Amino acid sequence: MMEVEANENELIKAGSNYLRGTLEQSLSDELTGALSPSDAQISKFHGFYQQDDRDLRQQRQQQYLEPQYSFMLRARLPGGVCTPRQWLAIDSVGRELSSGSIRLTTRQTFQYHGILKHNIKPLIQKINRVMIDSLGGCGDVNRNVMCNPNPVASALHAEVYRWTERISEDLLPNTRAYHEIWLDGERVEGEDSEPLYGETYLPRKFKIAVAVPPHNDVDVYTNDLGFVAVAEQEKLIGFNVLAGGGMGTTHGDSTTFPRLADELGFVAPDQMLAVTEAVVSLQRDFGNRVSRRHARLKYTIERIGLSRFQEEVELRSGIRFQPLHPVTFIDQGDRYGWVEGTDGNWHLTLYLENGRVADAPGSQLMTGLRQIAEIHQGDFRITPNQNLIVAAIPASEKGRIERLAREHNLLPENRSLTRLKSIACVALPTCPQAMAEAERYFPEFIESIEQLAAHHGLSDSGIVIRMTGCPNGCARPFVAEVGLVGKGPGRYNLLLGGDGKGLRLNRLYRENLTESELLTELDQLFSRYNQEREAGEGFGDFTVRSGLVEVDKNTIRVEVTNG
Repeated sequence: MMEVEANENELIKAGSNYLRGTLEQSLSDELTGALSPSDAQISKFHGFYQQDDRDLRQQRQQQYLEPQYSFMLRARLPGGVCTPRQWLAIDSVGRELSSGSIRLTTRQTFQYHGILKHNIKPLIQKINRVMIDSLGGCGDVNRNVMCNPNPVASALHAEVYRWTERISEDLLPNTRAYHEIWLDGERVEGEDSEPLYGETYLPRKFKIAVAVPPHNDVDVYTNDLGFVAVAEQEKLIGFNVLAGGGMGTTHGDSTTFPRLADELGFVAPDQMLAVTEAVVSLQRDFGNRVSRRHARLKYTIERIGLSRFQEEVELRSGIRFQPLHPVTFIDQGDRYGWVEGTDGNWHLTLYLENGRVADAPGSQLMTGLRQIAEIHQGDFRITPNQNLIVAAIPASEKGRIERLAREHNLLPENRSLTRLKSIACVALPTCPQAMAEAERYFPEFIESIEQLAAHHGLSDSGIVIRMTGCPNGCARPFVAEVGLVGKGPGRYNLLLGGDGKGLRLNRLYRENLTESELLTELDQLFSRYNQEREAGEGFGDFTVRSGLVEVDKNTIRVEVTNG
């Protein structure tokens, strides 16, 4: 029975008839560009958010018009892998049914913005024709499952990726609502059921990532559930299991905080799904359904304790964790340019600033990727850092692919290492949570950073900088060497101390700074770094060693993973 104190979202889910709500009626209402408030919540489970152009809010309000409503749709694309045929469909939909662009996300999928209400169903149907869906792209269920996109160790990666796909499929909602509403599926008599999720699904979103050392590009410790692949002689033998990570926090509320996942133990590959289901069911039963701020798995573990949590996972899964295997991570970014795989094929990592795929004067990114997809016979892999790998290219095709990439400004050439390592979230004008700019402002800000770095002889330093428009942490700013978190219009909190590997949380250094104040602080910090750093010492490590910020045992996960 539903608790009386449950929050409004729980009541909406319980009354939605397994995610149907009154979506079909809302979609057919031509008097507004919006959905009903309850359907706007249910629509997230189907992969799309209702948004409005915040740049136009005041103007439209003065004209007595409703906000300029549109929708953002996020697809489900496990591990970020898609075929050239699928990319061509993704491209076509972006040009014809949304804002004319595509955004690659920090969770290895793509999303569209600016979708009008009457285009949602045609859009979903068109991506479905190439076997892509958006079920669980958002909402209080498991989100897109991330996986290291590295195609170099081909056989090992292929096996790890298959497990990633299996997790994604295993955790899909069981309801037939998605197929009935969007794909005109036949309505089957009888009641739906959700054996794993239940009728109210999870208390909040749930994120899973699979890492393949030595690269931590998925920032595996920032996820609710993480798996670190362990291999011997390039053969997968199992996974170290992590639980309880999460980035989101709330300004001014000390009961909310970013957290790195705890290490539970080692499991064999065929035990992975049972452990996953056990963790999800435990969060279903123990997660906070009163306060959404405290509804993620990290707070569940903090509340019931790690020992009890681990015992409950073992009880529900019927699996006892074995001792962790030592592994080593060396970075959290992408490897750009050409890399040869173990199978003799070649792989080209392209640079797409902040994941925005669009055509602009002198930078025809969307056209270039379309032309590559028309001749490419391998696959595409979206990275967790919003870039794209053109994978499995025969040596005979390298020249053609590189020419197209260079012609359309898709190569990482002539960009600083800091720019190549840094990312930002979407933020304004569409994200309703954004307090400050991120994606639109970030290129300009990085240019200022590059000038400061050059002034202090740090052009090759490659500092990991991440910017978000709010503290929800979509670009994972709390594990950056420099984190910039929106506090208000034109103002950011400055955080320092990440290790460049995604194994240590940073700490608040200065609060509520303007752009000029940020640059003044970083100018002074870069000066000290240049003068006082030790050989090979990264910027984040320097800020910790020099006492600029302090870390404690709850902000670092290196002892076991580095042996």
